[in-house]
Amino acid sequence: MTLFPRIYPILDSALIPAAGREDYLQRLGKSLADAGVTLLEYRNKTGSETELLGDAAVLRQALPAGQVKLILDDRADLVDRLGFDGVHVDAGDVSPGEARRLLGPHRIVGTFGGSDSLVPGILNEPADYFSIGPVFPTTTKETNKTPIGIEGVRRLREQAGQKAVLVAAAGITLETAVKVLEAGANTVAVAAAMFSKADPAAEFRLWVGALGVRS
Repeated sequence: MTLFPRIYPILDSALIPAAGREDYLQRLGKSLADAGVTLLEYRNKTGSETELLGDAAVLRQALPAGQVKLILDDRADLVDRLGFDGVHVDAGDVSPGEARRLLGPHRIVGTFGGSDSLVPGILNEPADYFSIGPVFPTTTKETNKTPIGIEGVRRLREQAGQKAVLVAAAGITLETAVKVLEAGANTVAVAAAMFSKADPAAEFRLWVGALGVRS
């Protein structure tokens, strides 16, 4: 299984309906696994820990370990407990080094890599990937950073060199994803553009087809 596929879905809790939440997540998880999703992040910045634990448990059951790698946003302390495969940490969370210490060498650690430019010293952190952006305006994650656009992705790739795994995030659509990848991102992270659709799994298949044709 490719560790970092070209499409990295991020399921934000704000996009999960309150009514029938568990059933929705079970159906969603199964449909995404059937569609070929191999890496997914669950992000919950506003809900209670009880909600987070409940959602994560359903997702882990619906997206089989060994077939789909699950990344938990922020909470490195819960990754083992939930049977997740890694964590994404930003400023205000534990450091990438602390996350690595908690999770060991074989789980995934991701962190924010930069916006206008790379965060100083970030490539020395023990992270498997570095998110960059916002590429375009976003509605699913609060940020005061100015969108960097396609040229910003190209600039950060030049600064990072060819070995660093860069995950471009925020506001990316099916129409802009190809240009973001061509500018140097390894992967495009997608939240609202996929999970606001009536059938996210069908949308994922559209992205796979579109990006595969041009890969």
